[in-house]
Amino acid sequence: MPIAYLSRRESFSAAHRLHSPELSDADNVAIFGKCNNPNGHGHNYEVEVVIRGEIDPRTGMVMNLTDLKEIMRQAIMEPLDHKHLDKDVPYFATVPSTTENLAVYIWRQLVPLLPAGRLYEVCIHETDRNVIIYRGD
Repeated sequence: MPIAYLSRRESFSAAHRLHSPELSDADNVAIFGKCNNPNGHGHNYEVEVVIRGEIDPRTGMVMNLTDLKEIMRQAIMEPLDHKHLDKDVPYFATVPSTTENLAVYIWRQLVPLLPAGRLYEVCIHETDRNVIIYRGD
């Protein structure tokens, strides 16, 4: 069976503060600079989810895009859009809300909602210049 990669993008807005409880306040400022602002700052994130799988000979699809859209709504949009990551998402109460950790969070939200072994990649554009790719490693 042929293998294909299906990709879907969504955009969401969220605020956060880059701060690690493992570091002193001085170290946090030295490492994170202006992104350690106690009041936080925001991003318009763009997240791309890539699904890998065999093309179903009956439907001609790796996965129904309508299903993927709904899964992304549940796993990404509902918990993250227009939220303060550190205050509204329990995962980030003890984990620094870097884009790397955001990609891990999204991966973990998606895995139980998708067919086993289908999630290939989560790619987050924090800005036009800053991109994180996570593949479950």
